[in-house]
Amino acid sequence: MPKLLDAGSNMQTGTIPGLSGYQFSAVRPDGLGASEYTLVTIAVDTSTSVSGFRALLVDTLEKAVDGCRKSPRANNLLVRAVTFANAVTELHGFKPLAEIKPGDYASLRTGGSTALYDAAASSVGAMTEYGRVLSKQDFGVNGILFVITDGCDNVSTYTAATVRAKVREALQDEVLESFVSVLVGVNAQVHQAWLDRFSQEAGFTAYKDAGDATPGNLAKLAQFVSRSVSSQAGAQGTGAAAAIPASAPLAI
Repeated sequence: MPKLLDAGSNMQTGTIPGLSGYQFSAVRPDGLGASEYTLVTIAVDTSTSVSGFRALLVDTLEKAVDGCRKSPRANNLLVRAVTFANAVTELHGFKPLAEIKPGDYASLRTGGSTALYDAAASSVGAMTEYGRVLSKQDFGVNGILFVITDGCDNVSTYTAATVRAKVREALQDEVLESFVSVLVGVNAQVHQAWLDRFSQEAGFTAYKDAGDATPGNLAKLAQFVSRSVSSQAGAQGTGAAAAIPASAPLAI
């Protein structure tokens, strides 16, 4: 069972079909003012091996979300942030940018193993299920997911095949007009081949290598996230998805 830290009165809780015990929170549809939305999920590895650059990860999340505020489609974005180590923790559910506060990511803590498969599968599943809720109420919806990690899975309940099944569901279900998923390696040189292979096996749109966990590289990652989100949001209503080349170095 993942931890849900977002319990605002304007939020509702949903379950993810096929993933026992997994839930997510999201803003109630009756509180939304636009007719179409891009669902954004950022899932960040917080296992023990990232402890040395925890502050940089917090800064990356904050800068990525701040960059999204500059998008021409900022009012059409609903963002969810989760972390994963031994388990998956939701820092906040799908909500408008205006409701995300500067301190929302300060609670990010590191330690434990890497439930990468569980985080990826539940992130895709939550996006698809909330997209289903919005679609039934005549909202136009597409989605984009970023999973940021420094290594391999070693503790998940589910498998790479589960991730692939959820990605296939997101692509085939008519609730999401289009869906983009990006696996990002940070400080992951030793695991490059494994992560690239997992990306392909799981059906991610792309795998990106962000390089060493330096302030400069993670600032570039934040820009990549915000620009990719803006591109996917701009594609809403066209039936197409943002163009993100697969298995290429991270570029902005």
